[in-house]
Amino acid sequence: MPTDQPTPEPDPEPVDAPLPTPAPYDREAVPAGVPASGGEDASGGEDASGGEGASGRERAPAHAPAENPFLGLLAAGAAAEEYERPVLRARAEGASAGRLAALERAKLLGLRVRTELEGRRRREAELSALYATAHDLAGLRDLDAVLRAIVRRARSLLGTEVAYLTLHDPAAGDTYMRVTDGSVSARFQQLRLGMGEGLGGLVAQTARPYVTDSYFHDERFRHTRTIDSGVQDEGLVAILGVPLMLGSGVIGVLFAADRRERVFERGQIALLAAHAAHAAVAIDTANLLAETRKTLTELEAANEIIGDRSSVIERASDIHDRLTELVLRGGGVQDVADAVAEVLHGEVEFTDPGRAPAAALDRSRADGHAVRDGAEWVAAVGAGGEVLGALVLRGHPALDPVDQRTLERAAMVTSLLLLARRTAGEAEQRVRGELLDDLLNAADRDPRLLGERAARLGADLDAPHIVLAARIDDSAPAHGAPISDDGPAPGPDAHPHGTDRRRLWSAASHLAATRHGLAVVRDGGAVLLLPLGPGGDPAHTAREIAARLGAALHLPVTVGASAPVPAPAARPAAVADAYAEARRCREALRVLGRAGQGAAAADFGFLGLLLADTRDVDGFVHRTLGVVTDYDARRGTELLRTLGAYFACGMSPARTKDALHVHVNTVAQRLERVSRLLGPDWQSPARALEIQLALRLHQLSSAVARDTGA
Repeated sequence: MPTDQPTPEPDPEPVDAPLPTPAPYDREAVPAGVPASGGEDASGGEDASGGEGASGRERAPAHAPAENPFLGLLAAGAAAEEYERPVLRARAEGASAGRLAALERAKLLGLRVRTELEGRRRREAELSALYATAHDLAGLRDLDAVLRAIVRRARSLLGTEVAYLTLHDPAAGDTYMRVTDGSVSARFQQLRLGMGEGLGGLVAQTARPYVTDSYFHDERFRHTRTIDSGVQDEGLVAILGVPLMLGSGVIGVLFAADRRERVFERGQIALLAAHAAHAAVAIDTANLLAETRKTLTELEAANEIIGDRSSVIERASDIHDRLTELVLRGGGVQDVADAVAEVLHGEVEFTDPGRAPAAALDRSRADGHAVRDGAEWVAAVGAGGEVLGALVLRGHPALDPVDQRTLERAAMVTSLLLLARRTAGEAEQRVRGELLDDLLNAADRDPRLLGERAARLGADLDAPHIVLAARIDDSAPAHGAPISDDGPAPGPDAHPHGTDRRRLWSAASHLAATRHGLAVVRDGGAVLLLPLGPGGDPAHTAREIAARLGAALHLPVTVGASAPVPAPAARPAAVADAYAEARRCREALRVLGRAGQGAAAADFGFLGLLLADTRDVDGFVHRTLGVVTDYDARRGTELLRTLGAYFACGMSPARTKDALHVHVNTVAQRLERVSRLLGPDWQSPARALEIQLALRLHQLSSAVARDTGA
């Protein structure tokens, strides 16, 4: 079930939910001119009697320090409105203007300290809650008890009506409801969520938090009748889900939900995400203390940062030199952001144009200056008429002109770095594309030279690779555009949908570079040559690449994969053959109505024998009947023989028992065991056809083996 507070845009875009970070005190409540130390003395810089020196007449008795009444209010934890009373009392008693001004300054300082103390108390309460959670988990060893405690604590922390937790089922490939708290619906408690289905399926699939304030009106998520019926039966409306991570894998999802519309704040998302870390740790008890210590250490470090906020802030008089030094030593955008954050004593983040505040970004681009947006400052990062992003400063709402210019200079340096990185990236993409073009077009290239060129790009063409053919699923493809397996590759703009093609090429090139592979635009789509590690699966890789490219483009991308190519540099011709196989798989997906997915020949059953460049009959038989033959070998049963007789007898148990000379109950029991091994749909027309073909091929190969003495 999905989320976003960060909400996904056209396609759901997950919310990064860091551990709770300190919220800066509200500087708006205190005028910028008031010094942090209290400024002038309590008398306002003049003698309380009116300003004359001691010579000539006696000084008037000195007033008590102006801070005294406010220190008492701070000690008593008084409400904010109580801080006005000492000033009103002094005004009623006819105090001097200097005395009143001193009291006003002391009042503002007192309110500032009170706000800071309240923020610390709130953060200490969150820290205490997470400490309590760690203590509870450390004292429990039973998994069910641990999960119930985690769900109850999640409900308490966020003050929701319902909390629940789902776990991943590797065998079924989905997640199932494991623990609930506050739930009243039996149907809801028995839900199973496929990967990518509903909010929870999307969290499990992407390993990112998602949130929705009104689930049934949120069209960003893939709704299913089963899930929607369960959610409606429970009456849930607002739902927040965060992943349960164990290592790099998602083992489940932790949810907090209300039966009314509600907007979950970022702090709440971060708090639940931190809490979810404990749930994942509970699955693997051996890692419980290590993960808890890590979480608590991070929270303690954050608390120490809060305590150090009163330390001396270094001004930005040397910011230009520092930024120049960063650029000269090859620093990146994050280095610039870190340097500015240190100078301005705040948090600086570079954001893409789509994630930056739109109105503030437009104003900054038009004015050429950093602009304020609520408690944040935004400086547009651009070159010419193109907006590349924005630098967003948080935690420093009152910028003076010097700090504002510092942020603007940092934005200018960031734009230069981005342009340089883009130029270098495009050059590398072109070089990678040229190498893959040579592999596809020139089978007679010198393998040694191909290997050397690949090594310079960080690719190892002596290792096994697979070829993937990716293409955007166009609802109205261009007419008269022939598909050719050879000839020069057209540019990314040579298609009517040139913008999408460019985006596909860019995304594919980036993906290939991060995986030490190659990519090129070709035949209206993109071709990738990616390394396949030990135990790698071409079909799994195809599905992953289809999902990654689709998410990057917000469009369905269909991907076909080839069988592994052992050493592309040594056999360039095999790369072209593998590309042809990958294209056949991709087009088969489109014909079968599975556009937007990824697959290899092995995913198509007996059709894979036609699509694959090699005819792996034994592999097909094993994928189709392997579980049955293995069972017969282990148990000494005759399930395979029964299966063959069943189909030969027109799927009639009565005729099958006559053919096998066994009781009809024996046939029924054997077929029930077959159903458990092959799945409940094994008698559907499509599966039955595959199974019968595999049976025939198995019988033929066995007969050939007997005749040849193999």
